[in-house]
Amino acid sequence: MPTPLPALNTSDLRVAVIGLGYVGLPLAVTFGQQRKVLGFDINLERIDALLQGHDVTLETSVDDLSSAWGLRFSADPDSLRDCNCFIVTVPTPIDAHKHPDLGPLLRASETVGRILKPGDLVIYESTVYPGATEEECVPVLEKTSGLLFNRDFFCGYSPERINPGDPTRRLGDIIKVTSGSTPEIGDLVDALYREIITAGTHKASSIRIAEAAKVIENTQRDLNIALMNELSMIFNRMGLETREVLAAAATKWNFLPFKPGLVGGHCIGVDPYYLTHKAQSLGYDPEMILAGRRLNDGMADYVVNQLIKALIQRKIQIHGARILVMGITFKENCPDLRNSKMIDVVRGLQEYQIGVDIMDPWAPKEMTQALCGLTPITEPLKGIYDALILAVAHDEFSRMKPEIIQSFSKKERVIFDLKEVLPQEFSDLRL
Repeated sequence: MPTPLPALNTSDLRVAVIGLGYVGLPLAVTFGQQRKVLGFDINLERIDALLQGHDVTLETSVDDLSSAWGLRFSADPDSLRDCNCFIVTVPTPIDAHKHPDLGPLLRASETVGRILKPGDLVIYESTVYPGATEEECVPVLEKTSGLLFNRDFFCGYSPERINPGDPTRRLGDIIKVTSGSTPEIGDLVDALYREIITAGTHKASSIRIAEAAKVIENTQRDLNIALMNELSMIFNRMGLETREVLAAAATKWNFLPFKPGLVGGHCIGVDPYYLTHKAQSLGYDPEMILAGRRLNDGMADYVVNQLIKALIQRKIQIHGARILVMGITFKENCPDLRNSKMIDVVRGLQEYQIGVDIMDPWAPKEMTQALCGLTPITEPLKGIYDALILAVAHDEFSRMKPEIIQSFSKKERVIFDLKEVLPQEFSDLRL
């Protein structure tokens, strides 16, 4: 006998959020301010820190955690047995060959499958290519649980739209795309998220539509930034100031306000590879998307080369030069170092036997040491650096007087302002 559909009432759902990173924790906290919810993660250190009220990602505060009256934490898979709605928010990275790595997602699906019961609902938020939920995750759920999809259990997909380090666009302020494996489940998933998303929801007609919508969001941004980066390279050869050109072009109402820059992090620099992987599996070569990726992936080398060229032009000795890098995280006001292109810049400079100091009040010291072999400094000495790269527009740097930043360098030096933090007269190079 087929299992009856779950009652289309969100009050019947006992929610567990699986994976408490940048996406999962804010989701669990927001649900926990409205209802009982279990926050699950296999990382015991992460759970212990959260139980003490500390979020290393800095996406939630002590007050946020204490206000989530319905939230409890666990690293014990057996604790999931009391739940009947599982929201999976684990990472979906790429491997060394830039192929999708579904390992964390499939392992999370196995964990859920072991305790899956008739009538349960599994919702995925992890960014994937269209079809991955039903082609990759559902078979794992079926095999591990012994249950049948859309008869015994059901699935939904609601892609995350967390913007790390952004205090103005929080989870509830961003419209949420929702979907379900049947129309009735789509309604249930949509109703569940409407409890916490004040900005509203957009119910897609299928899981594949919702998956596709998510993966093209960051692909579009990636391509637009790649165009700006290529324009910057062209204008540099022409002796034109890129920002002035963009400012002039932006006076037209439909000109898109993108800027050149390093593209890192766990979304824009990763998600397009999920779409290109799926396209190639269907026999289509996505030339434009991959060209944008190649260009943006090469920007770290471009920054290094531009700086080295400027040092040579000023007759500054390269070997043994000292450079201060202000900012190493992948974006401002965020401690996340994942896929930060500034790490590639630092490694590129070190290949020239250049001494590099990193100043970043947001970067975790242990992780910076592991990735760069350097521990961030807090107070740079004045007048000792041959070059300075202003790489990340942390509030701490934006609030500094330009004269203070300039004082860290020697009189004969190169200041490379990647983020337009300084007035133009205080910088020697910009993208």
